[in-house]
Amino acid sequence: MNHFAVLAIAFVFVAMTVSAQAAEPQLAHMVYFKLKDGSDAARQKLVAACKKYLTDHEGTVYFSAGILAEEFKRDVNDQDFDVALNLVFESKAAHDKYQVHPRHNQFIEENRDTWAKVRVFDSYVHATQSSDAK
Repeated sequence: MNHFAVLAIAFVFVAMTVSAQAAEPQLAHMVYFKLKDGSDAARQKLVAACKKYLTDHEGTVYFSAGILAEEFKRDVNDQDFDVALNLVFESKAAHDKYQVHPRHNQFIEENRDTWAKVRVFDSYVHATQSSDAK
């Protein structure tokens, strides 16, 4: 077998592996915190804690944390939260590792007494490239 054939077989194998990985859905983990103290200082403190403990976990594709955008008051806007945490993991397995990680557990331990309510929305998503509007 010549070098070209070996390279062609290797390329097909890599392409099949990448395609199979891309077909696996990512896991979007969206968390909405309603605080006992809804002041700006309390909101910013929780955002800082999210950044301290919940960033840079293995398998994280996307991280963001921020406060409610209060100016959006349409009927469809749910404003029953103070801080939003948005994470996307490359797989359910990466999410599951995050859930039991000591930094995640420390975040909960240090902050749970400030929460009046926590809502978690987990969903499987497939990333796509957005195209220009036509």
